[in-house]
Amino acid sequence: MAVPPGLPVVIVGGLHADARRAAVARLLADVPGSVVLHHDLATAAAGTVVRTIRDASGILDAGEAPLVNDCACCALREDLVPELERLRDAGGTRLAVVELWDSVEPKAMAEVVTAGGLTVTGVITAVDPALVLPYLGNGDDLADGGLAAAATDQRTVADTFARQLEYAPVLAVADSPEADDEDRELLAQLHPTARQVPIGRAGPGDPVDDGLTVPTPRLRPLSPLARAALAGFDVEAAAAAQHPACALLPAEADAHGVSTLVWNRRRPFHPERLYAALEDLTCAAARSRGRFWLADKPDTLFHWDAAGGALCVESAGPWLASLPDAAWEMVPPVRRAAAALDWDAEHGDRCQHLVFTSLGLDRDGLERLLESCLLTDAEYAAGRDAWQRLPHAFDTLLEV
Repeated sequence: MAVPPGLPVVIVGGLHADARRAAVARLLADVPGSVVLHHDLATAAAGTVVRTIRDASGILDAGEAPLVNDCACCALREDLVPELERLRDAGGTRLAVVELWDSVEPKAMAEVVTAGGLTVTGVITAVDPALVLPYLGNGDDLADGGLAAAATDQRTVADTFARQLEYAPVLAVADSPEADDEDRELLAQLHPTARQVPIGRAGPGDPVDDGLTVPTPRLRPLSPLARAALAGFDVEAAAAAQHPACALLPAEADAHGVSTLVWNRRRPFHPERLYAALEDLTCAAARSRGRFWLADKPDTLFHWDAAGGALCVESAGPWLASLPDAAWEMVPPVRRAAAALDWDAEHGDRCQHLVFTSLGLDRDGLERLLESCLLTDAEYAAGRDAWQRLPHAFDTLLEV
């Protein structure tokens, strides 16, 4: 596999720091001429972000980037592309590995690097299977653990870990003796489309066929992790895969005590009954996400995003069925394609599509609770004018 021209950039992130460092070390060992660029946001309290560049032999360069608007993550955004450009222009670097600090999410950084004119060839989240459930169930604020990227950072450990996990098309999986079948099944069900690659052990060995030298019988091929780092990455497609209107959500599954329930319905939710059930629905699964619609707001697509016992509900814009035909030309093709695949003669793309994944999931109880939140036959028959006179129970939550 040939290394792309220019400066290929792979982004490696994840809250599981030991697994992340092991993945980075493996890439350094497997790809000759590779270097790691890392910004340590833990020093933000002192007013700076510490930047280091290292290769397999150790640190090559170190420096500091000042905070931008009192935000360590903003400093990272401002400093990242210039440093990568410097590495590219200096020559000699065959692969730039951007090792993200613990709570930095790969989506934002992949978009920053791409917007800067550089080529992201891979995005990898490093995972220890034994830690998936503890992190997914951790509703603590990042700030409580010294992991906040800015003074205004209100994310939790659980929702940050979930986004890191679900955005990356490749998961670098640590060989964890503590992990069991339930842990591995939970990881597989949370992100079934991801390519899982074992990290393995990094260390000296035979020369590597990096695609830039003439292969000989003595050269070994790139490791699976290195191949994944160079396989290519589409930033726009990755963003679309996370958008609630066309997200690639997990499918039905049930194995090793772990279940994923996919719940699809066309009838809208009664806003007051759904609001009353939010706590029970949020706590019913380790992770749940998807899209839904409310009877009193039939034109709005709502995003459901829950982890660690906390739920985020927000508007994700209009359903396509609520837009005039002329407005469809302004909608990305992937969104139009997703709507066409799920189109209903009466409601268009409006639907309930919620996915719940957890150990010991009470599937029957969860389905009964969800069904009880839908409009009854009589309420449904009353029509849209009547629906929009229902109590606007979500207005406070949505800060309308």
